[in-house]
Amino acid sequence: MRPLYDALYELIEADRITSLMERGTIEVAPLAYMRGRTLNRAFVILDEAQNTTPAQMKMMLTRLGQDSCMVVTGDVTQSDLPSNQTSGLAVAEKILQPIEGIAFCYMNKGDIVRHPLVGKIIDAYERYESRSGLT
Repeated sequence: MRPLYDALYELIEADRITSLMERGTIEVAPLAYMRGRTLNRAFVILDEAQNTTPAQMKMMLTRLGQDSCMVVTGDVTQSDLPSNQTSGLAVAEKILQPIEGIAFCYMNKGDIVRHPLVGKIIDAYERYESRSGLT
């Protein structure tokens, strides 16, 4: 969960984050703690969703409550799941495309906001993977 905290500290002063978390305005929680919850009046971010299983993705998406919005982020090319396990994000992308109220936004190398070398690294990996047949 460290990347989430890093992003929060880039956007908000540390003492304000502490206050918002103490009041429950902001909550950072592992996926494992979502089962059985209903997230009403919430803006939910599921980060690194490429590492969810299809069952975990379904569980998380079905937590959405009244007056809520959910943003799911992930890159299916960066899954840490075992090679025999399908990404829940990839499955969700296939089955949820036609549902009104759900939208997908795709980014490319031009959207990279990290070090300029990252784009070159991605290019090199894509060339390697296309030549070797790896995905």
